[in-house]
Amino acid sequence: MLTSLVPNPLIIPVGFIMGVLIALPIGPINLLALQRAAERGFFGGLAAGIGILLGDALLALIAAFSVKALSGAVTHYRGVIQIIGGVALIVSGTKLFFSRNTFRDVHEAANATLADYAWDIPKHLVLTITNPGAVLALIAIFGAASTFVEVATRADAIAITLAIMAGSFVYWLIASHLINRVRHRLDNNSMTRINQVAGLLLAGAGAVLVGELVWKAL
Repeated sequence: MLTSLVPNPLIIPVGFIMGVLIALPIGPINLLALQRAAERGFFGGLAAGIGILLGDALLALIAAFSVKALSGAVTHYRGVIQIIGGVALIVSGTKLFFSRNTFRDVHEAANATLADYAWDIPKHLVLTITNPGAVLALIAIFGAASTFVEVATRADAIAITLAIMAGSFVYWLIASHLINRVRHRLDNNSMTRINQVAGLLLAGAGAVLVGELVWKAL
């Protein structure tokens, strides 16, 4: 029964570490957030990171209550999730590849606020929850975490979700700050090349997702 109001104390450190691991730039969406930090400065990267961590938190909350149910849903709706995620990546990657003159210099970025990039929060949230790789990675990390701590109550589920959010937020806070510290070395030409590489990676990842479905359908 999920009735206890006091979470397992081990939930917090385990969840925090999970949040950091989930945020690491091993997928196209996380790489896009780092590109935003390089292009727009600290708050640009932080806004993208917040969108990703909210998407991860939503998936984590579902997984915390039932990893089996989430796994079943991913399996049942994998095709739909994959096509939506693939198309979203292709569109985002293509737009990024052809983007020009979007680089904000150090002075301009310093005067920006989180509100200036608020649209990036829901955008990256949607990209995260429609990315099959992010969903499967979260399930895998939850499976590994279950070796150290069991999510047995509602309090545990809520606590691990909040801890994951905290870990991801700290990661994006630090990553955005570090990138902002060195971005003064960039100019419009170098940012254009970064956008092209990031755009190709995003569009390529989306093409792989869509292509896999087309291949299976043939």
